[in-house]
Amino acid sequence: MGIYAVRIIKQSTLAKFAAGNPKAKPALTRWVKLVRMAKWASMNEIQTTVPGAVVLNGERARFEVAGGNFRLIVSFSFKHQIAFIKFIGTHAEYDRIDALTVAIY
Repeated sequence: MGIYAVRIIKQSTLAKFAAGNPKAKPALTRWVKLVRMAKWASMNEIQTTVPGAVVLNGERARFEVAGGNFRLIVSFSFKHQIAFIKFIGTHAEYDRIDALTVAIY
């Protein structure tokens, strides 16, 4: 695993999204760096590190991206230190999905 603590599954999804949404690129780059260096063991630790994160349940959190222009839903396996990208999109797209069950990627 190298120097990184958390693996991000489908990080390519974020890169593809950033390529199509340049406003999101700097924020997603920062988010990836933050998460890859994290050693979170609970949703409480995520909220301490990222106060704007919204805990959706015991494994999913929603992050605001680019000043809230986009929303990112991620499922975490704390035991395995893996972050699974489940959704990234605009607020309008977010409003059309079920944040607790979405698994687009």
